[in-house]
Amino acid sequence: MEGSVVLTPLIDLLDILGVAVFAFSGALLAAKERANFVTMAFFALVTGVGGGTLRDLLIDAPVFWITDPWVAPACLSVALVAWFTPTRWWEGKMLELADGAGLTVYAVIGSAKALSFGVPPVPAILMGIVTGCVGGIIRDVVAGKPSILMRPELYITAAALSAGLSVTGNVLDLPNVPVWTVATLAGFALRVAAIRYNLSLPGYSRS
Repeated sequence: MEGSVVLTPLIDLLDILGVAVFAFSGALLAAKERANFVTMAFFALVTGVGGGTLRDLLIDAPVFWITDPWVAPACLSVALVAWFTPTRWWEGKMLELADGAGLTVYAVIGSAKALSFGVPPVPAILMGIVTGCVGGIIRDVVAGKPSILMRPELYITAAALSAGLSVTGNVLDLPNVPVWTVATLAGFALRVAAIRYNLSLPGYSRS
């Protein structure tokens, strides 16, 4: 069932960009482990499509990367870029910022797609968070690394902000493109601030 959100060529393009950013982070992680190209391509794919795949399965939608002819080639392309460039080019904050951009773009896309399939607002926000975060979780688990979710600075919160603003704009019947833009930029700004200033929520402290 289609909801009030109509997916546009713009959000299709953002979807590919979000996939590419996450796929690149997966390929770089494999590169740092001195993996072969097949392994790097595998990491790129599972990182890039993991969150969107789970979202589509949960909302009973066609799995996006199977029906979209551009997604798998995008993952392969960024794996090639990672293969032919030194990892030192991508060290430091640059990759974290790119990952933050992918996180918030993907959170907006996930929530918008969930709404378009008739998912109610609160579950649609959760679908946005799942879309943004699950690929990175899969990447870290497969690589045997501590999950990015366990780092102190805000991560899921940035995805939640973007998804929440996106869904709120839809509920208020505001124009989609400005809402998606503001939602993405707000979440990204929070993620950048979290990286720069080590912002975090209070941890559990009861014994």
